[in-house]
Amino acid sequence: MNPEINQLTEQVIGAAMEVHRELGPGLLESAYQRALAHELKLRGMAFEEQKLCPVKYKDLLVEDAYRLDFLVGGLVVVELKTVDALLDVHEVQVLTYLKFTGCHIGLLFNFRSPVLTRGLRRLAL
Repeated sequence: MNPEINQLTEQVIGAAMEVHRELGPGLLESAYQRALAHELKLRGMAFEEQKLCPVKYKDLLVEDAYRLDFLVGGLVVVELKTVDALLDVHEVQVLTYLKFTGCHIGLLFNFRSPVLTRGLRRLAL
C-alpha cells in the first residue's frame, strides 16, 4: 500500500474518533460533518468538503450527480453516516465514489455506532 494513503487514512480515523469521543453517537450527520471538517482543519489536513463527483455515461457528463462528504488529500474518499447499521448499499456507495473519482481508498464511518471502530469500514478498489 502507498504509505501516503496509509498515513492519511490513519489521520482521518484519528480525527473521526476524536469527534465521536467528544460528541457521542446521538447527533445528525450534519453535526458530525461540521465537527470532522473542523477537526481536520485543526490537524492541518488538506481536504475538500461536499465535493462534486461527476458521473460519465458514454457521451453524457452529469457534473453534480453525487457529493462526496470529504475528499482528503485528493486521495481518500470519506463518507459519513448516522444509521442503525451499515448496509451493503452504503459500502457500494463508497465503491462507486472510488470508481468515479479514480481514488483507491474510501473510509465509511457510522457515527451512530456506540463504538466508532465498529462502525468503520475501509474500502479499496
